[in-house]
Amino acid sequence: MRLQRLELRQFRNYVQQDLLIEAPRLLVIGSNGEGKSNLLEAVELLGSLRSHRCSADRDLIRHGEPRALLQADCADGERLELELRRRGGREARRNGKVLERQLDLIGPLRCVGFSALDLELVRGEPALRRQWLDRVVLQLEPVYGELLSRYGRLLRQRSQLLRRGLGRAHLADLLEAFDQQMALVGTRLHRRRRRALARLEPLAAGWQQRLSGGRERLELRYCPGSRLEGVEAEAPWREALQEQLRQQREDELRLGQCGVGPHRDEIALELGGQPARRYGSAGQQRTLVLALKLGELELVQQLWGEPPLLLLDDVLAELDPARQQLLLEAVGEGHQCLVSATHLGAFGGGWRQQSQIVGVEGGLLSSGR
Repeated sequence: MRLQRLELRQFRNYVQQDLLIEAPRLLVIGSNGEGKSNLLEAVELLGSLRSHRCSADRDLIRHGEPRALLQADCADGERLELELRRRGGREARRNGKVLERQLDLIGPLRCVGFSALDLELVRGEPALRRQWLDRVVLQLEPVYGELLSRYGRLLRQRSQLLRRGLGRAHLADLLEAFDQQMALVGTRLHRRRRRALARLEPLAAGWQQRLSGGRERLELRYCPGSRLEGVEAEAPWREALQEQLRQQREDELRLGQCGVGPHRDEIALELGGQPARRYGSAGQQRTLVLALKLGELELVQQLWGEPPLLLLDDVLAELDPARQQLLLEAVGEGHQCLVSATHLGAFGGGWRQQSQIVGVEGGLLSSGR
């Protein structure tokens, strides 16, 4: 067990709750809108500093309150704290010490999340696949979060410049300075995304084979939003990206947006050489997402030498009984799992007997259901 205790203060719909976790499997049961996903989201924030549900801290703080506090007691006596504030940003503490770098909170509570939103990975827009791959890279290289934030700021500022229409000579100088920084950070994002996908592909492909009874061959292809030619190396890629930004400048001034870079990346998901989005059945697409998540779980364990925490947020309700069983069997007993569901029907007797069951209603937790 990695996570042993969780405490929430003014987070989402929780006023004050303290949960002692007594078994490797925690089943969080309640109707929709009662706070199941919020509980798992708190663990995700403590483990990765990010939420897959929103990007603004103000949306995580209970209405009318100035701040929220998340605390976790982990294995080896580690205590993690994250304070979210409406004003003044965040503060992260580890074992009572304020951290100068929030990234130093990541480590004791690495987790892999799987929610009903992930089932749109195959059919959804490219942004969903980029966000998913970003979460994978964050598990492997926490510093990637700083690169993402930096690139996002540069992209917003550069787009504002393009729309403002300053004098051509002055604007060209400003854009040249932005292009140098965007090419540098963009290249580092491209390299990390491509490397992570290359490491994940054989693991996910193996799970696709197992889950489909050997009938389906999964391939993952990184399709960068820049022309990346030749052997992977930072200097030539950076120079090529900067040149592409320069060549696109007239079009960008006309359109008011940046047309080159990692924000244009796509991840192609193919079954048997065909795009799964167009040719895969609904069942095949859901099996593919399961394979991606199980591959991610395996990759994080390979890299760090210990299994990450697994968060399953209302995902069983979206799967047919056969896939529910495949997922629960694949997870087995090797991972600590936090699973949210509206009822216990999806869980066999063995799972129930080996699990701690917690009910949620209106942001209040109750045990023994």
